[in-house]
Amino acid sequence: MAETTADIENISNPDVLTKYKTASGISQKVLEEVSGWCVPGAKIVELCQKGDALLESELAQVYKNNKKISKGVATPCTISPSSYVTPFTPLVSDTEDAAITIKAGELVKIQLGAQIDGYGAIVGNTIVVPEEKEKKAEITGREADLLLATHYANELLLRLIIPPGLLATGSEEEKQKASAEKPPTQAKISSLVDKVAKAYDVHVVQHTTSWQFERNEIEGKKKIILSPADGAKGEGSAEVGEVWGVEVGLSLGSGKVKELDKRSTLLRRTTTTYGLKRPSSRQVLSEIVKKFGTFPFSLRQLDDERAGKVGVVECIRSGVLREYKPAAEADGSPVSRLFTTIAITKNGLTRLAAPPPLDLESIKSDKKIEDEEVLKILELPTSKSTGSKSKNKKKKKKPAKKAAAAAAAEEDDEDDDSSDEE
Repeated sequence: MAETTADIENISNPDVLTKYKTASGISQKVLEEVSGWCVPGAKIVELCQKGDALLESELAQVYKNNKKISKGVATPCTISPSSYVTPFTPLVSDTEDAAITIKAGELVKIQLGAQIDGYGAIVGNTIVVPEEKEKKAEITGREADLLLATHYANELLLRLIIPPGLLATGSEEEKQKASAEKPPTQAKISSLVDKVAKAYDVHVVQHTTSWQFERNEIEGKKKIILSPADGAKGEGSAEVGEVWGVEVGLSLGSGKVKELDKRSTLLRRTTTTYGLKRPSSRQVLSEIVKKFGTFPFSLRQLDDERAGKVGVVECIRSGVLREYKPAAEADGSPVSRLFTTIAITKNGLTRLAAPPPLDLESIKSDKKIEDEEVLKILELPTSKSTGSKSKNKKKKKKPAKKAAAAAAAEEDDEDDDSSDEE
């Protein structure tokens, strides 16, 4: 029996692409709001609560008349202090963590996401907390090195993900030759990103992983692992029609990770089935399945946080739930992270949910990338130019002037116009 459009669960189905875009719009809007709340003295747990509430509020405004379409949080609002590697989402009932506040000048990572009908869009950014609200200071020194390295490493990785030949120009013979090239190996990708890190005297965080996204699954069949350790290996490369969550994490320290002596507050359901013995465990799991499906959630989001802490113990022990163990840079140094949800279409790469472009004029570093291979890749476009969009692209170029001074960011504001038409 022929597959109908309604059966297709990838972005070749316009309805699926629309759901991804709608979820992405919500994620980016909430990221911007939460970023503005990050001021000295603000309690992280309260900001996470407000962020989750805003995600739910925005989701309630879309697909109101279609009860069959599920909507929810793809990743709860997480705000990670300077040295934290993993997303941090503290609990109200954990007194010590609930008291953690944001400090002026601190590098803070924000990550969150929305999902519609199982199609998740996650976004993450690293900001420097201003001394005063809405006061933007010039960033210099090692923090500038870290932010610039992360920006360019992200731009590089996005270009390396694009299938070979997809954006090739020239004669048909030249296009065919480009398309016949093999995607860069995971070792090659790691090596190139390492070159960016070394240019700014920073290190890639161990096990930084980008995943293929699928319906109800943010850790799909394929993955790219930067700075792998302990025999970890990536698998596969991106193809047209796929959605990926692309992560870049860099550190001013060694890049090595250590687990923290803290409770795992971020969890997600696995495909493992197990006959839970305790009624409290079954009750909590039932709530998790109903509210979050297979997407990550915070214990803070459960109806009864304290009961949830007890109920998940058996679920974790039996493998029904997976915990994201809190971890930080081994030597306590500041860590940065960017997370972008992208789609690979016939026209190239579309940034569905992306952190805002870095204000390169306010970040001053005496370091720069000099490797010719890296610079050449950074100059490549991420999408095809389409004649029908030429007017829009001319309008978009002016606000992108700041980024034009850098090799990597000239098309940041143009991707959505040029690459998502199917």
